[in-house]
Parts: sequence; structure tokens; C-alpha cells
Amino acid sequence: MIIEIGKFLIYTILIVLLSKILLAKALRGIAENLKLKPRIIGSITGIATSIPEFLTVTVSCFKGLTSTSLYNIFGSNVINFIQYIVSILINKNHKEIKNKAIIIQLGIAIFTIFMPIFLLEYDENINIYFVILFMILYFLFSWIIKNIHEKYLKGYEEKIEKNQMIKETKKEHNHKKTYVYFLLIIIAGILLYIIGDALGNVLKRLSETYGIAESILGILLGVITSIPEFITFFESQKYYKQEKERKILGVIEATNNLLVSNMLNLFIIQSIGIMINYIKH
Repeated sequence: MIIEIGKFLIYTILIVLLSKILLAKALRGIAENLKLKPRIIGSITGIATSIPEFLTVTVSCFKGLTSTSLYNIFGSNVINFIQYIVSILINKNHKEIKNKAIIIQLGIAIFTIFMPIFLLEYDENINIYFVILFMILYFLFSWIIKNIHEKYLKGYEEKIEKNQMIKETKKEHNHKKTYVYFLLIIIAGILLYIIGDALGNVLKRLSETYGIAESILGILLGVITSIPEFITFFESQKYYKQEKERKILGVIEATNNLLVSNMLNLFIIQSIGIMINYIKH
């Protein structure tokens, strides 16, 4: 059993490290090289940091550990929200989150925490119709986020953009770096798939052979796979911390990172898990 737990820790840590050191940095590098706005960078980072959840949830469902996947999503989304608040307090950005758009976005993030609790209550009755509901909610919330951003936050980005154009000389886009970043993403994806499959086998053995509860396995996965989010929440705010008027850009990026990560976890990744379970049965 000790050997299996050791493998569990090693594989999950490898997934986190690959996601942070290789995948997240490559995606961030593409975003910066193409001079994308903080909201877009946050979205890209959110996608990158949800890769571990995607792997652990899909692998868990393929191995027949549906409850583990539900607890994984619940744990990840709760921890993501807590880490976001901690990063805001560490960077002293509590005033910036009073913006109306950010308050609404945090409300949506809280919804992505409570929804998995409902799913855990009705674990045995989850069916393919939940996928349809999740798709509707995903597009509805995406539409709300886009519109409130346009109304309350777009002006901040445009103002900073103009100031940067005055302060900085125009740099040519480095195509070679972008190609390298794309190559790193492909390499990271292949490695993550291999490690994810190995982790799934360990999870199945821990559950079936040693009787460890799926709730414990799922929450442990949630904790471990949420570490990349904390790093990106903190770093995005630190990146814009030098000038007071730019601080809100770091909060915009971190908030979008939180939302994209939590929404992908609940609405997209969990839907994939439900479909896998539906096909298997």
C-alpha cells in the first residue's frame, strides 16, 4: 500500500510540475508574445491549469471511479476560490475586487463550488441530461462574463494599452519563440497523457485493493491539481504590481483564470466524465 501511495504522490506531483513549468509557461509565453490582453491571458492560463483536472477526472471515470471525479472537481473548485482570495490578500488587491464586474464574476465562481455539492447528493442519478444543462450554463455564464467585462473593465485595459504604447518602443513579433512554445505544449500534452494513465491505474488499485474511499482520493486529487492555480493567481498580480494604476489588470487576469478554470472543471470536464460513465454503462 505504501508503494501505491508513493506512486500516487509522484504521479500527481509530476502532473502539477509539468502543468506549471512546461504547459502554463508556454501558454503564458504565447499570450505575452502576441501581446494579448489580461482577460485573454487569464483565460489561456485557466485552460492550462485545468489540464490536471481533465486528466484525473477522465482517467478516474475510465477506471469506474465516478465519485472520485466528483470529489476531485468539488475539491479543486473550492481550493481554487480560497487560493484566489489568499493571493488577493497577499498582493493587497482587496480594493480592486470591489469592481462590479469582478463581484459578479466571483458570484459565478461561488456557484461553481455549490453545484458539485448538489451532484454529490445525487451521484447515483446523474445522467446525460446533466451534460445538456452544463452546456447551457457554460454558455450563459460565458455570455454574462463577456458583457460585464465590456461594460465595467474594458476601459482599464484600453487606458493601460495607450500608456504602454507611449512608454515602450514597438517590438517585432518573435515567430520563432511562438513556434517553440507550441512545441512545448505538444510535448507537455503527450507527457501528461502518459502520466495520467499511470495515475489512473494507481487510483483503481488504491480503491479496489486497499478500500480507500473515493471521497478521500478525489479531495486529495483536488488539492494537488489546484496548486498550479495558486501559482498563476499570485504571479499574475505580482506581474502588474509595479504601478498602482496597473494593479487591477493583475486582478482581471487572476479572476478570469479562476472563472475559466472552475467553469471548465464543472461544466466541460465533468460533462466529459459523465459521458464516459454513460458510454461505459
